[in-house]
Amino acid sequence: MSLLSEETDVFAAAPGQRCAVLFLARWRTPRPGDLARIAPALYGEFDALRAAGWRLSLDRVLAGEEPPDPDQVPDADTDAPTVYATGFSHDVDLVGLFEAPTPTAALAGTLRLEQAGWERLFRTEWLIGPREFLPVVGPASRRAEDDWGFFALWKWNSAWQAASAEERRAYDLECDAAFSADVRDGAAIAGRYRLDGASQWDHIGAWRVPGPSMVDAAMHEHGRVADFKFTTSRHYLGRRTPFEDVLRAGERQDSPKEGTAHTP
Repeated sequence: MSLLSEETDVFAAAPGQRCAVLFLARWRTPRPGDLARIAPALYGEFDALRAAGWRLSLDRVLAGEEPPDPDQVPDADTDAPTVYATGFSHDVDLVGLFEAPTPTAALAGTLRLEQAGWERLFRTEWLIGPREFLPVVGPASRRAEDDWGFFALWKWNSAWQAASAEERRAYDLECDAAFSADVRDGAAIAGRYRLDGASQWDHIGAWRVPGPSMVDAAMHEHGRVADFKFTTSRHYLGRRTPFEDVLRAGERQDSPKEGTAHTP
């Protein structure tokens, strides 16, 4: 796979065929009355996907080939399906990133999840694309304590299309300084994935972060280096939530209004 932009000091090209499975999900209204029966079917599919090489949480994606570390990972299992609750400030209730071994596996796996009952629970936009850059995790990232996720979708604008190779390279280096600062400040960045094969977006980047204030400071720094002059972007911020807790909240008749659970 060719790179849309070059490697930098922060980002290195990723080998292999691993593929992002990003989802933007809204609870269906009304929620199905047999949610307790849907849950085991979904867990069965998650078990099968995990056995087939899927990574079912942002934490597991960031760990890469490393085995889960029971001393540092919440609930001793980074492979437990995990999402991020975003409804407190966005038009979707849940955002999450899984990683499949190949694009073919990504397409087949999302279909299996939909057929197992996901489609009855959520209205979902699935965004699938190959991994382009490797994850970047610095010593300031705290794994268990950093329970927020930041998801950035972006596409290159007409100014980038018109820029020369030299102008694009200078831009990449300027942005690299901001990304280096993000990593020093505790962001763990899940590399970068390409979405331009079947989406209006060119890329998705996902970060594990200490909290909203860190993201706010990071966006100011990216603005300072003119990161956004060549892109159009959409951002989501959410709090890490085990998928099991999402379903448990959905089962409760007195559960909070859609999208308001796990607000900061």
